[in-house]
Amino acid sequence: MCSSFYLGALTAAIAMGKALNEEVTGYETLLAKGKAAVEAGLFNGEYFIQKIEYKTLRAKNPLEDKNLVGAYSAEAVALFQQEGPKYQYGNGCLTDGVLGAWLAAVCGLGQILDAPKVASHLKSVHRYNFKPDLSDHANPQRPSYAWNTEGGLLLCTWPKGDALSLPFVYSNEVWTGIEYQAASHLMLMGMVEEGLQIVRACRARYDGRVRNPFNEYECGHWYARAMSSYALLQGLTGARYDAVDKILYLAPRVAGDFRSFFACASGYGTVGIKGGKPFFDVKQGKVEVKEIKVG
Repeated sequence: MCSSFYLGALTAAIAMGKALNEEVTGYETLLAKGKAAVEAGLFNGEYFIQKIEYKTLRAKNPLEDKNLVGAYSAEAVALFQQEGPKYQYGNGCLTDGVLGAWLAAVCGLGQILDAPKVASHLKSVHRYNFKPDLSDHANPQRPSYAWNTEGGLLLCTWPKGDALSLPFVYSNEVWTGIEYQAASHLMLMGMVEEGLQIVRACRARYDGRVRNPFNEYECGHWYARAMSSYALLQGLTGARYDAVDKILYLAPRVAGDFRSFFACASGYGTVGIKGGKPFFDVKQGKVEVKEIKVG
């Protein structure tokens, strides 16, 4: 998860540097090394994992940092030495495992990791973490987000049976902010139906009978992470505006004509395909579009 953010940040720095005619070879070298390390060392053939390491880092050993908990018990020390620091995910299938790759994609930076590996990770997330019925799911944390026969996308699972004793907090929960992110990423990678299954499960939980359809709460009411749902528009339409080159991109994942809301920094309106031809109808503001590229 964090490595994907790092690679995405390097990719963004390279793009900005090139736009300003600045030297970016240092960033490019780091990106190439980081990409190779992540793909070779953190992909288990199905999805990206976390290698728990703390003994060789240039950081304070968590067993020696007693600012928060005081002295650790002998049992805690033995567990740390066996599994590493608490609140990790290790070999788990993390729904946020390629979060940086999603952010890079919606920002127009392209693929920062091998696309087939990213697609495999997302397929694994849908396969292992999406539960159409949570009746048999034991959540020792908070069941208020989803329970009983409701469906949802778990934050993490351990398909290989090697779950940690003290995994990261909330790992057994479902949050719409993460569900929409994963769903939109699935759509961007061409797996539309899988993404829609997740969205339907979210909206069924927040249909107004049990939960407020306008308040998809997480760590508080009207929590901002649920705004990742905005990426669903891009996931289905591929609509993106490049304000540097004045190009509007469309890459629809739906067949035939369609119309969708679209907004950028200087205006908003509707985009879509009508009669097989792309269009952008600005309703407010001004958006200079030299070309609409489809595909």
